[in-house]
Amino acid sequence: MALSGMTSQMSMTPKFQHNFMGPDWLHAEHSTGTSIMAVEYDGGVIIGADSRTTTGAYIANRVTDKLTRISDSIYCCRSGSAADTQAIADIVAYHLEFLSLEQGEPPLVETAANIFRQLCYDYRDQLTAGIIVAGWDSRKGGQVYCIPVGGMLVRQPLSIGGSGSTYVYGYVDANYKDNMTREECKKFVTNSLALAMMRDGSSGGVVRLGAIDKTGIERFVFTGKDIPKFYEG
Repeated sequence: MALSGMTSQMSMTPKFQHNFMGPDWLHAEHSTGTSIMAVEYDGGVIIGADSRTTTGAYIANRVTDKLTRISDSIYCCRSGSAADTQAIADIVAYHLEFLSLEQGEPPLVETAANIFRQLCYDYRDQLTAGIIVAGWDSRKGGQVYCIPVGGMLVRQPLSIGGSGSTYVYGYVDANYKDNMTREECKKFVTNSLALAMMRDGSSGGVVRLGAIDKTGIERFVFTGKDIPKFYEG
């Protein structure tokens, strides 16, 4: 009789645990899914991103920093799974630090991009990671490399990514020009991200920028009224 009662109680436990799991967003993957951008200008690159991190339909973080340091003059912009992109960025930074010590010189942007490409390709079935690698080195100057989900690698003078990018292709095509000055490029990236954030529900928060050249990186943050507005209604 006692054994029967114990069996009955045990059979109820999984059902209770299942009902206790709560809403779906509690178990959804953290996503940075997102608006990211990098543009080459005359002398360096400008990188930028919004700051919203979502878990399903729930905003988990409003001020995420999606511009991640790989070395003093190389950064990456992250979109996709927050955990996946953070892990890949940490691994690449680790490899580049050792490579820099062995070679006795700062790492090349192209080298960093190729390590990202190899990881994204080798683990393409397990990862959700869209990466833009950008930086400056003494051999090729300012460079931007796009590594979409799946592990392809291509150098571009301009790269946009994330869910918000689909809303601004027209603006980007109409306003991009070669050999922009640093200030022109900075304004171009800020406006593009502001437009993406206005239309994309997965993008928002603040606009974070970084200007990378031979001296290193200078960071900027645009919040509230400082974010450009194009339509009020």
